[in-house]
Amino acid sequence: MKATPAAAVQPALTARALLTGAALGALLTPCNIYSGLKIGWSFNMSIASALLGIAFWRLMQNLAGARHWGLPENLINQTTASSSASIISGGLVAPIPALTLLGGPAPQGVQLMLWVFSVSVLGVAIAALLHARFIAGGHLPFPEGTAAAEALSSIHGDGREAHSRLRWLGLAAAVSATVKLVSDAVGTPLRASLPGSLSLGGGALPSVGFKQLGIGLDGSLLMIGFGAIISPRAGLSLLHGALVAWLGLAPWLLANGLVTPGPADGLWFNELVGWLIWPGVTLMTTGALASLWLGRRRTAASDNAAPRAGLALPWRWFVPGSVAAVCLTVSLQVALFDIAVIVALAAVVMAAGLAIVAARVVGETGIPPIGALGKIAQLGVGAMTPGTATANLMGANVTGGAAGQTGDLLNDLKAGALLGARPAPLFAAQLLGVLVGSIVGSLSYSLLIPDPMTMLLTPEWPAPAVATWKAVAEVMAAGVGALPPLSLPAALIGGLAGLALAFWQFRAPPHRARWAPSPAALGLAFVIPAWIAFGLCLGALLAAGVQRLAPHWALRNLIAVAAGLVAGESLAGVASAFQTLLAG
Repeated sequence: MKATPAAAVQPALTARALLTGAALGALLTPCNIYSGLKIGWSFNMSIASALLGIAFWRLMQNLAGARHWGLPENLINQTTASSSASIISGGLVAPIPALTLLGGPAPQGVQLMLWVFSVSVLGVAIAALLHARFIAGGHLPFPEGTAAAEALSSIHGDGREAHSRLRWLGLAAAVSATVKLVSDAVGTPLRASLPGSLSLGGGALPSVGFKQLGIGLDGSLLMIGFGAIISPRAGLSLLHGALVAWLGLAPWLLANGLVTPGPADGLWFNELVGWLIWPGVTLMTTGALASLWLGRRRTAASDNAAPRAGLALPWRWFVPGSVAAVCLTVSLQVALFDIAVIVALAAVVMAAGLAIVAARVVGETGIPPIGALGKIAQLGVGAMTPGTATANLMGANVTGGAAGQTGDLLNDLKAGALLGARPAPLFAAQLLGVLVGSIVGSLSYSLLIPDPMTMLLTPEWPAPAVATWKAVAEVMAAGVGALPPLSLPAALIGGLAGLALAFWQFRAPPHRARWAPSPAALGLAFVIPAWIAFGLCLGALLAAGVQRLAPHWALRNLIAVAAGLVAGESLAGVASAFQTLLAG
């Protein structure tokens, strides 16, 4: 997609753009709080808020003569709204409720709002540092940002080509939304598991079914859309990672009694991922950090390299803003949770490192690994403060909140870069969204769950993310030795594999490097259900096939179709969550 020059010259950071985004963010944030506590899943609201914004202002233009609502204002609107809705990464549906269940000093009211704001605004500062590497000088697709840019370009475009893209986007969105609504109406996911089972060689558990391992395909067209935007390399890496994790390691773990099986007729994802997460996350982490370091070396060593992109924000704004964000996060850790200053500072440093990992994974696959990175942070903080659940949870909360906002803002910056927008106004919109989300999200959590001790981890409020964070905190209270058997050696192997793959890609000739397995995608496949990895890979392979068979059509319309698949399911999911929220 070519940058749209109009996005850089038309009014963008207007009062009505910010207020529209804030209003939509306040409306959509409770949906994510609700769905996060119900199913452990949330929705990116970028495309939904962009469509709602243009629908409202076109109506106002027709009824009241409001001035034209252009693409730049809509970009600001969707950045603000999506930032607000992504506030759940600040801890409201995982570490904060988990701390309450463990009897810790969970913040409430204004303190809760301040805490969520502090860890989230830290992510905005980190994104400013990463903009030059991942957006201005990088080539990662950032599927959610690319889909949002395509949707904005299509709905605001003129001419036959823009109208053609809009028709394809609308058709794909209608199909995707219909599939999602049918799935919700039926009450069960439209998922096809591979029939049959694997022999485990006798013992207490002679075999394991493919259904228990999650081997199959999901009916989610959103994942197909994401897959069509990511590269074939990332798609195949996800496939290989899923095969290694769920058809290789998982049966071996069960056969050797290292993991206790779940219910006979259910999915054993939660039981298995408690072990698989450790090699998967270290594979992602070392691979992402090594790729960043090697990429910087390659840029510095190239005689013909283009001038390095500058900071996304003026230094006079970035330096005091970043210092204020760090000071606020550290001081609140000390004041609210009695965490030692050195541990609080270490949590911030860890957050910066793991936010880089999140940026790499989000950029390649579109899926933010917030929960998985949170476990690494819990391990790190737990090693510094053994037996202290409060420091374990809230120190790791810093990582989750920062990584979540970093990934969300980089998606918005990717959309802005594709549309030719300046990055500075997007940072202002993101900060407003964080403020609105911190207030509305905290109020929504308090209203929905007035008594966490009796309401959470029940059939009414399963809160799977809360259960996971609570379980890891309880394990770490007993020390690193309480980790699953052989998980530490597996984590070491995963870390070494990530380094090796990053160096392989760096050293290999370009025609081979483009097919070298991606550590970020390989590791992600260890911590997500296998059917999601298969769906993303299928989308990537279908897109590659279309590009080969119909290159001219693909050049004009493929991204529009992919964006439509993402938009349709996202809108249907938001509508379903909002309806359930109002009904419940």
